[in-house]
Amino acid sequence: MSAPFRFPRFFVTSPSPCPYLPGKVERKVFTELSGPHAAELNDALGRIGFRRSQGVAYRPSCADCQACVSVRVVADDFVPNASHRKLMRRQGDLHVSACKPWSTGEQFDLLQRYLGARHPGGGMAQMDEIDYADMVEHTPVNSHVIEYREPAADGGPGRLIGACLTDQQADGLSMIYSFFDAAHETRPGLGTFIILDHIRRAASAGLPYVYLGYWIHGSQRMAYKTNFRPIERLTPGGWEVFDPPAPGFVERRARERETVFS
Repeated sequence: MSAPFRFPRFFVTSPSPCPYLPGKVERKVFTELSGPHAAELNDALGRIGFRRSQGVAYRPSCADCQACVSVRVVADDFVPNASHRKLMRRQGDLHVSACKPWSTGEQFDLLQRYLGARHPGGGMAQMDEIDYADMVEHTPVNSHVIEYREPAADGGPGRLIGACLTDQQADGLSMIYSFFDAAHETRPGLGTFIILDHIRRAASAGLPYVYLGYWIHGSQRMAYKTNFRPIERLTPGGWEVFDPPAPGFVERRARERETVFS
């Protein structure tokens, strides 16, 4: 019997400074996604913690650190909390559409504003329109750009205030990269709303999971991912539900102790 696709060849990047944990060094293992079975390979690798970037699937492979943990939300079992419900009502007038993976100038402008507000010194800050087009359009799998627009008075397309490059895998939606108007004065919480919308979309489509990428213990930038529960993490024994402290819990406890003993 012949295998449905050839076993992929894996490569390892050279060590480089970690963008999330100061003083740490990161390294990635990766393989190419190509050919007629690229989607099946991406699905299989996604279940063991790989992420997609254009035509490559990768995951951390750091020699002395295992802080990066693959996480996914269990869409069917997710119950929004009071804050989530309030946010969904507030943003309920947004027009949401799944677009083909084709980059636009409007999307790129929004991305630039988002990076300037949230990640001014990050690795993506130097992206130009060609780089953005490569990120969106070079996909060997079933991908969409989910757009979030404000309602327009004339009934036409409103102003774009959020977007997410999303892959549909066999067992869920994988949020590759989301960005939004972080400085919007009357619509706080857009990033959270985009995740909530993906959980709703996955459940409606009968897909059990929403893949959020990596939760990194000790990184405040990744702490928001544990706001969506039940959440599962990938362990050496497989996926399991876990219950990390809510974002800000450690800091709140420290402030409480300072107040009690001051």
